[in-house]
Amino acid sequence: MRLIIRDDPKAVAYYTANYVRQRINEFKPTRKRPFVLGLPTGSTPVEVYWHLVDYYKRGEVSFRHVITFSMDEYVGLPRSHPESYCAFMRRHLYDHINLRPENIHMLDGNADDLAAECQRYEDKIKEVGGIELFLGGIGPDGHIAFNEPGSSLESVTRVKTLAYETVLANARFFGGDVNKVPKLALTVGVGTVRAAREVLLIITGAHKAVALAKCIEEGVNHMWTVSVVQLHPSAMIVCDEDATLELHVKTVRYFKSIEQVQEQLIGRQNIGLKGSISKLANSDPAGTFGSGVLPPVAATANRDSSASDGSQPSADEDSGDDDDDVSSQQYSDNEDNDGDTTAAAAPAALSPAPANFLADSSSDSHGVRLDGSLAPAAPVGNPF
Repeated sequence: MRLIIRDDPKAVAYYTANYVRQRINEFKPTRKRPFVLGLPTGSTPVEVYWHLVDYYKRGEVSFRHVITFSMDEYVGLPRSHPESYCAFMRRHLYDHINLRPENIHMLDGNADDLAAECQRYEDKIKEVGGIELFLGGIGPDGHIAFNEPGSSLESVTRVKTLAYETVLANARFFGGDVNKVPKLALTVGVGTVRAAREVLLIITGAHKAVALAKCIEEGVNHMWTVSVVQLHPSAMIVCDEDATLELHVKTVRYFKSIEQVQEQLIGRQNIGLKGSISKLANSDPAGTFGSGVLPPVAATANRDSSASDGSQPSADEDSGDDDDDVSSQQYSDNEDNDGDTTAAAAPAALSPAPANFLADSSSDSHGVRLDGSLAPAAPVGNPF
């Protein structure tokens, strides 16, 4: 398991969105071989979605051959309700990118037969070949999707009763009234998430520090369902400094040192996007490995300040390419060439968020306008 630590939630969101963009481009999806993406709801991934929309508008990624599956949905809440997860995903992502309608999959919390709806969802995931990348967040009690403490680690999509702590946490989206928060939800299971070929979790904030510590430093436990990622062969957690407050100092230093070794000794050019080492070419020009002497390692506190490690571009360094005319982009919605719909090779480094990201926003409780309208174009960041 990889643990990537960044300074704050904005840097986490930028890293995560950049990673998703590069995974899609590296995959080179086509109509016959689509990229299948599992997506979370809730407040944590909102800024990730803003960046993905921005990448699409800049022509840096296409979702034309991407299939999505949302993690969960409330039971009994109309899809038109502004706090339904159907409305949430459309407002924050789906209405602003070139996803084909038939490639968008969401659970129906108003289905006559909820059990049948859950089985239909599982069958559809299998029909498209499984999920390539499952992006997720967690709750303060370590639940992933709506798999509350005590959920089976082999569970699949099903109806779930929400824990009281989850109801309280979500009350902020319903005017602070816990009585308005649905008490049941449809959710993908822990086993559904585990079955994905890759899992990427976002964990930010001191209120989730205990859950991260349980996941990283303790054993697999159904009372902390996020801990199941320990068993996954390709799992990555991207967190901020506040989320590491309950980790041992040596644990934090260990995971930061892994990044340093990869960047300064092995070289990013030798490391695949998912962290695998594919070659060792030109990584030791000074003969350091042969001498047995390690080169100086930069202080971890300032590791995000250098351009070689993906530093924040200044306003002067930005290319200024904020053209929102989709027809002029590298990806045209009128283009359907299955063999050539992906971007040129993505840059090797993942960059932190630009300094002016989210400088101003007129927004709802999630951070964007309720009607989903687009604000005047900004060079980067929140496109709404």
